[in-house]
Amino acid sequence: MPLPQKKRWVSMAKGLVLGALFTSFLLLLYSYAVPPLHAGLASTTPEGTAPCSPAPGEPEALTPANGSAGGCQPRRNIVFMKTHKTASSTLLNILFRFGQKHGLKFAFPNGRNDFDYPAFFARSLVQDYRPGACFNIICNHMRFHYDEVRGLVPPNATFITVLRDPARLFESSFHYFGSVVPFTWKLSGRDKLAEFLQDPDRYYDPNGYNAHYLRNLLFFDLGYDSGLDPGNPQVQEHILEVERRFHLVLLQEYFDESLVLLKDLLCWELEDVLYFKLNARRASAVPRLSGDLYRRATAWNVLDARLYRHFNASFWRKVEAFGRERMAREVAALRLANERMRRICIDGGRAVDAAAIQDSAMQPWQPLGAKSILGYNLKKSIGQRHAQLCRRMLTPEIQYLMDLGVNLWVTKLWKLIRDFLRW
Repeated sequence: MPLPQKKRWVSMAKGLVLGALFTSFLLLLYSYAVPPLHAGLASTTPEGTAPCSPAPGEPEALTPANGSAGGCQPRRNIVFMKTHKTASSTLLNILFRFGQKHGLKFAFPNGRNDFDYPAFFARSLVQDYRPGACFNIICNHMRFHYDEVRGLVPPNATFITVLRDPARLFESSFHYFGSVVPFTWKLSGRDKLAEFLQDPDRYYDPNGYNAHYLRNLLFFDLGYDSGLDPGNPQVQEHILEVERRFHLVLLQEYFDESLVLLKDLLCWELEDVLYFKLNARRASAVPRLSGDLYRRATAWNVLDARLYRHFNASFWRKVEAFGRERMAREVAALRLANERMRRICIDGGRAVDAAAIQDSAMQPWQPLGAKSILGYNLKKSIGQRHAQLCRRMLTPEIQYLMDLGVNLWVTKLWKLIRDFLRW
């Protein structure tokens, strides 16, 4: 191998070993720092909600109420299964704002911005958890474990998630996480994604560190075995289980239509679902898959492809039931309101590279080895009516979590190390 490539491999290997040792140290420290939970401690129930009593095997059916003769009440108990690279950070911001506006109780991670992912979710991972605790909203990254999540929210909680075209998701995940997946270091060509897809079995190690990021990531995030044989009947059983458990599955490619359905299901106001696109990559960092590579990426992520096809079909049945003309009107209203907020809030009217972001509170988290994630500059002079909403809409996930009082000591310490090593 050429000397520069070898040096780079050695450097990355050392970095990974250092990161693994550091993570092990933090986990050991955490195990001593956090006191054990005691069953005798009092439970807490969010104001205005039913107790988190033992829930039925599947969630209660919900019927969208907007436009009905009797009106409706906004639904405030929500589980958002946050999948990776699906515009989920944008939806997370929407939930943060709604919960903050109404004084709702979040189930947050403790020490970091996810629930010990890629391990399965467990209630003990929730910050300040005590047996019997009850929450309004759960929305941070996790590997889904239905029974553990179900016991933390009232029986009437709404379960939602978001999917994305698996080939496009794989492309995004490969570029964002590839540098922390060691088997990709064997790829020597300029276009590593294309090289991998020409013969993925040559490189892929299902037991490799962080391998889950690069095959059937949606299936994995939802708590299933991402290495199942496509012919295994469990694949279809899992897909139908997702359909039973989630009241709405949004699609990243039809994000505005998804938000209209969500607003209707939850009986929310238009302002509640306004958004700016967060955690997006700059255009030069977003190569588009060609026809052949797109087909290869889809075939490599065949479980996710089956999942996506199923919920793409059910999504459009929901749109038909909602009404195509009504959908068109509400999407137009959402886009008009978003455009109005863009003019009010964003300096220059668009997202900018990390180097051009003036306020550190607006700097998004970046992948290792690159600063490809865009952010925003808040206008200096915004009227009192919109100042708070503008700042909240533009605040990246990590900073918003800190604003909400989440203990992120692991995440912050990891950032200090990354900055020191210039990763």
